[in-house]
Amino acid sequence: MVREDATKPGDLAEAKITDMRHEITIHNLNDLDRAAEEFLSEIGDHKLIAFYAPMGAGKTTFTTALCRRLGVKEDAVSSPTFAIVNEYRTGDGDPMYHFDFYRLSKISEAFDIGFFDYVDSGYLCVMEWPENIEEILPEETLKVSIAVNPDESRTVSWED
Repeated sequence: MVREDATKPGDLAEAKITDMRHEITIHNLNDLDRAAEEFLSEIGDHKLIAFYAPMGAGKTTFTTALCRRLGVKEDAVSSPTFAIVNEYRTGDGDPMYHFDFYRLSKISEAFDIGFFDYVDSGYLCVMEWPENIEEILPEETLKVSIAVNPDESRTVSWED
């Protein structure tokens, strides 16, 4: 966070806090693990991650790289398009939840799978197509965009 307009150094009570923008460029598939490691180090304690990106931008591919960096067995990772949610185990043995809300047409379908049980668990929840459940996303959800650049690289960006 960046302080602006503090009346004197160290005076946080009078400071205006602004959001900080983060950007990570993924140059190619060989750059995924570096980008995933950087992302995990920059998101801090955020446990609810929502990826906003067009079809084919690499949401599942980036999630797979995140899982790899967290010690999830790679053969366990797949898109939960039909299951809606997949549970993985990190290298520490903690659960991690991977959602794909692409096929949801009603908010009630998120309730049917116990969405709030997952997001209230305190464990990492990575969400694809969060637009389909936007109205029930918890306020603390970190909203991350993945953009496809003209050179086919990707830019992962967010504000915190």
